[in-house]
Amino acid sequence: MGSTASDGRTAVERRSEREMVVTRHFDAPVRLVFDAWTKPDLFQLWWAPKSMGVPILSCEMDVRTGGGYRIAFGQDEAHSMAFFGKYLEVVVPSRLVWTNDESENGAVTTVTFAPEGEGTRLTLQEAYPTKEALDESYEGMEGGAPEQFAQLDELLVTLMAGG
Repeated sequence: MGSTASDGRTAVERRSEREMVVTRHFDAPVRLVFDAWTKPDLFQLWWAPKSMGVPILSCEMDVRTGGGYRIAFGQDEAHSMAFFGKYLEVVVPSRLVWTNDESENGAVTTVTFAPEGEGTRLTLQEAYPTKEALDESYEGMEGGAPEQFAQLDELLVTLMAGG
C-alpha cells in the first residue's frame, strides 16, 4: 500500500489506507525544533508554504494537554480559513499530538522530535478517519511538506545564529 515521495530531505510516505508519515532531519537541537512548533511567533514564520501566497493572519496556541490551537490563513479576515483543534498529548520537548477539527475528515496528528547526531529527527504521522480523507490530503502534503520544512530549516539557521 505504501508510496513514498521525497525531495532528498523530506520523505512523505503513505503507510496505509488511512496513515501518512513525513520525516526529516533538521540540523538543530530538539529543543529549538520543538519551540518552532509550539511558539506562535516562531510557528507563523515557517508554517504556510510561501509559494501558496496565503499568509497566516493569526496563530493562537495553548500548548498543553487539553489546550487548543487556531491558525487563520488568507489575504484578509473576510476571505480566510482556519485550522483548529485541541492538543491530546504534549510531552516537552519530544512529542505533540493534536486533533484537526476544521472538518469531519480531519486527521489526528502526532509529531515526535528525537535527537539524531547533533540534530533532530522529526516524524509527523497523520491518521485519517477514512481512505478518502487521506486521498484528499496526500497530494497537498507531497508538495507542501518539503517546502514548509525547508522554510523551517531557514528559520532554525537564523535562530541558531542568534537571530
